[in-house]
Amino acid sequence: MISVITYKKYFDTPLKFFPIYIAYVIFTELLGYFIMNYEEFSFFSEQKYSWHNIVIYNIYQIIMLCFFYWVYFTLLRNAKHKKYMAIVVTITALAYLINLFFENPLHSSLYYADFVGSYSLVFCIVLYYKEKMNEGKPSTLKENLMFWVSLGLLIFHIFAPILFFVGYQDFEMWNKYHFRKVIWVLVSLMYTLFSIGLIISKRKAFR
Repeated sequence: MISVITYKKYFDTPLKFFPIYIAYVIFTELLGYFIMNYEEFSFFSEQKYSWHNIVIYNIYQIIMLCFFYWVYFTLLRNAKHKKYMAIVVTITALAYLINLFFENPLHSSLYYADFVGSYSLVFCIVLYYKEKMNEGKPSTLKENLMFWVSLGLLIFHIFAPILFFVGYQDFEMWNKYHFRKVIWVLVSLMYTLFSIGLIISKRKAFR
């Protein structure tokens, strides 16, 4: 709702598809919930796979990365930074292709590739922040929507991949230390930062 109400602030920026992305996130989460809890929404006829919803999250992860890769590639001005980004995106694509040989994306998370993808996105965000620092206008950062979106993404993708990786490797540790609740906190923090940016940002400060 906030992304739609404040759309005029960024409708002609690389984030112009942000409300669609948010709607896709909501749709993915709702579909995942219904598949998990209602057999009639299952993708698979076999009973033992009826609750498997990981495929929609595998698709989501790739779409999310592609969307933000496009956003940051559009925003970056330094040709060397664009080259670096192209390299890490290529490495991520190869990681997903290789991961497909070891995991079935219909029934298992591509968590090795997701790990690479998350930190490649972190790398892109660092490049973006570096360019913003070199611009020498720190006073406008709090009014820059991309600053807040990047901060939310940065916090989530620094910590979440490690927690997910531990969870897939050692489920007992995942439960023991309540990593699921930590993920919920990270998600809440990320979308809170998105919302703050949408509310206080100004169009003239965007980049």
